[in-house]
Amino acid sequence: MAAHTSRTLVGRDAELTEVASSLGVGPSGGGTPQPGGVVLLSGDAGVGKTRLLVELRDLAFTEGWQVFAGHCLDFGDSALPYLPFSEVLGRIAADLPDVVEQVATQYPALTRLQPGRRVLGSTTRGADSSSGEGGALDRADLFEAVHTLLETVGALTPVLLVIEDTHWADQSTRDLLSFLFSRPFDGPVAVIASYRSDDLHRRHPLRRQVAEWSRIRGVQRVALPPLNDDSVRELIAELVPEGLAEKELVGIVDRAEGNAFFVEELTSAAAGPGRWVPDDLADVLLVRLDRLDDAARLVVRTASVSGRRVSHDMLAATSGLDATALDEGLRKAVEMNILLAQDTRYSFRHALLGEAVYDDLLPGERVRLHARYVEALQSGAARGTAAELARHARLAMDLDTALSASVQAGDEAAMVAGPDEAAFHYQQALELLSDPRRCERSEIEVDKLVIAAAEALSESGDPQRAVALIQEQLDRLPDDAPPRWRSRMLTARAGILIVVDTDEDPTEISAEALALAPEGENKWRARALTVHARVLAGMGRYEEAQTVGMEALALNERLDLHRLASEAITTLSGLKKTGPKEGLREALVEAVARAEQADAIHAELRARFLLGRSFEDWAEFDQSEEWFRSAIDRAVGAGLTWAPYALESRVQLSWIRWVRGAWDDVLDLTHLHGETPPPIPRAILSSLRMSVEQGRGADVAAEARKLRRFWAREGAVAIHSAALEMVQAGRRGDAAGAVQVYDDVVTVLGRTWHEWFSARIRFGAIAVAAVARSMADMSAAERAAYVDKVERISEDGHQVVQRYSDPSGHWGPEGRAWKKRLDAETLRVRWLTGVGAPPQDVLVETWREAVTCFEDFGHVHELAQVRTTYAGILRATGDTAGAREQGDLAREVAHRLGAQPLLDELKAIGSTAVRSESTSDSLTPRETEILTLVADGRSNGEIAKQLFISAKTVSVHVSNILAKLDASGRTEAAAIARRKGLLPG
Repeated sequence: MAAHTSRTLVGRDAELTEVASSLGVGPSGGGTPQPGGVVLLSGDAGVGKTRLLVELRDLAFTEGWQVFAGHCLDFGDSALPYLPFSEVLGRIAADLPDVVEQVATQYPALTRLQPGRRVLGSTTRGADSSSGEGGALDRADLFEAVHTLLETVGALTPVLLVIEDTHWADQSTRDLLSFLFSRPFDGPVAVIASYRSDDLHRRHPLRRQVAEWSRIRGVQRVALPPLNDDSVRELIAELVPEGLAEKELVGIVDRAEGNAFFVEELTSAAAGPGRWVPDDLADVLLVRLDRLDDAARLVVRTASVSGRRVSHDMLAATSGLDATALDEGLRKAVEMNILLAQDTRYSFRHALLGEAVYDDLLPGERVRLHARYVEALQSGAARGTAAELARHARLAMDLDTALSASVQAGDEAAMVAGPDEAAFHYQQALELLSDPRRCERSEIEVDKLVIAAAEALSESGDPQRAVALIQEQLDRLPDDAPPRWRSRMLTARAGILIVVDTDEDPTEISAEALALAPEGENKWRARALTVHARVLAGMGRYEEAQTVGMEALALNERLDLHRLASEAITTLSGLKKTGPKEGLREALVEAVARAEQADAIHAELRARFLLGRSFEDWAEFDQSEEWFRSAIDRAVGAGLTWAPYALESRVQLSWIRWVRGAWDDVLDLTHLHGETPPPIPRAILSSLRMSVEQGRGADVAAEARKLRRFWAREGAVAIHSAALEMVQAGRRGDAAGAVQVYDDVVTVLGRTWHEWFSARIRFGAIAVAAVARSMADMSAAERAAYVDKVERISEDGHQVVQRYSDPSGHWGPEGRAWKKRLDAETLRVRWLTGVGAPPQDVLVETWREAVTCFEDFGHVHELAQVRTTYAGILRATGDTAGAREQGDLAREVAHRLGAQPLLDELKAIGSTAVRSESTSDSLTPRETEILTLVADGRSNGEIAKQLFISAKTVSVHVSNILAKLDASGRTEAAAIARRKGLLPG
């Protein structure tokens, strides 16, 4: 068994509801118990049948049912007749001895089921069979006795009979179950029998029996499917509260395939090296092979070398068996549910079973089998991919073959827009080329392979690793390597560096690459010029970028290098930001069209992103969203979801939806839906997601702090997660913590970017707001000390404005809003402390201006936050009417967003809502959708499945709905919603 298991039922709400409803267990059964039903519960071993039955038992106990359980055991050919019913009788006799004695008087045969007297076919010498003490047993009497016993108990209290593991049941037990299933009970008696579906091979006696039971009226079959990925992650979180690294987490989700037992075993062994199967789990899995004969066992062991799936031709070429023996072996493996037949291929029923079989092979045996696979692929005896050939050749120690196959596999993956796979194969090839002797005899050009690997890494969302890989390979270049190799690799490195945060100067690298490029008119010099122009533009050296960009464009056009020409045009178009914004946008629209014609996908994505940013800078969010969405859609269609400018577009679109108060959209955009991006893209999206969760009241400080390790590598993570930390510090009254976060993030980003980066103003406003919230608990000395700190932060913000430089000279609505908020928060601190306190009218006017600035900016939540603080100031200064007006406006937004902290703050400052007849505007579209399903009687699990979100998210929404409707439960919420017309139709 697993080292530790979860005590919480995860991911089974829908199945539990279905089973309980079928059996009449629970509130759905009504106030008066009704006759129960019969359920056959099936599922693979370890999928969670017993855990579901435990939860069902607890529910039945809560509703006043008696639960009696019996278990079938694996005794092989020596199964004891009626064993589970003997166990049930023992439990009933312990709880209700009078009832058992009463029924036994009428049906003496019942005594033969008592524990310790289970061999029912035996006779007792000299006994009187009519007394029930000996002789052959009349099965009809026994069956009637058991039925009567359950009926009698049911007359006293509802009864739930549970028979577990019926795949091990003897024929007598199966016959008794058939009798109980086919003869209805007059009282409230429900029966549920479980079995392992993966144990029901074609010759298993229960297979036919289940088919017969299914035709009996009132018998319902419920199959327990594997857990979905979100539920597996939730289960792992239960098992390991401190959390696992994302790579480990993804590995467990992938390998466990939704099997709860596998999840628990793999989680308990997560600290182990490599992809191995824990010993205890391997023992459980490999027991299945004991049922196979030698030929079938050989087939399974050979198939394990292929991985999850293998073709018939491959097994024929590698197993060493003739056609007849191979067919017999395959038939046995399929019948025993070890392999599944699918057209001309076979797969392991559980991937972990294949892993366990493979791990059980001897080292020499593995090498020989992989060599047979290589021979079959190269000879054409079996079809396969270059990726398969590379893997088998590497494991067969045929490394020259592995090298060429890895390069081919990378090329094939790149051609079909598979950057992750291409990066893996190219890196495998580079690893093999690290052997100087192999590199010397190979005809592969190292620089081209390095660039291909780096571009694939960048397209898969890991440009940081791409930069490091190129540098590693540059360091390995021999002194006599051709200068053009170094030029090409430096060009690629500079082009990727411009999209990551680094303390290196990309212009120096791109300039060196250009200096080393071959003279004359050639594509490598054209690429070096094109990249150098883009790097110069990205570093703000616009005049130089214009000159180099024009030279690059002319050379690209002379050489008919259409994609590079599109890159140059996009760069030159972006330089028009020094003029009116309309000119920039027109140029970028033309650049998009040119890139589409040239099939220059990266230039196209960059142009679409720049268009989105242009509109975003002016808070023209409708057009900005349109261009960001077009970039995302284009990238997804090209298989470049995490490529530069695709990821940035997704991040910016998520931020805009956050600003505009479309929080459910943010959750959808940042939900990975089974995707596994590299750590930094995941961290950026996680920080945006946490902004919504924090806005709705969650304490995200611990999770946000975990993202600090990415601050120096990606400023976007620092921008979002540092703000989360400061807000959380303010909520807990930790002024020192908020100021420390401000100093920490400013230090990191000051090194990565420059000292007076513009986001410093926003950080300052949030930090000072946190200090203001903490003032009430400070001593006079502490307040005076914090005034000095606030003044320092405020002065920092003013320095940023003075030093701000942008070619457009534009200081947008966002910058103006946060600058005014910083000023307003600073005045509030002075006012609260009495140190340099501003005149009352200045304080009020500054906060009024802050409200106006955030209205212009359009940040829905921050505007509500500013209104809330402003309302408190107005109330404190005697303007109760103005305070109510601002409070009402803030409250409406808080209700719509589900922003409980804002509602709590409004309540704390004494701002109360005016009761209205309808609250329809207070529900978000997602909450209305969930409320409709709640009104239909759906459980959280069912709603989660239908809406493709987690059950935990549904639970949070339901809690918000109950609070908004002032309902005590789901039924009352549905009634209120119908009365007030909140539900569609």
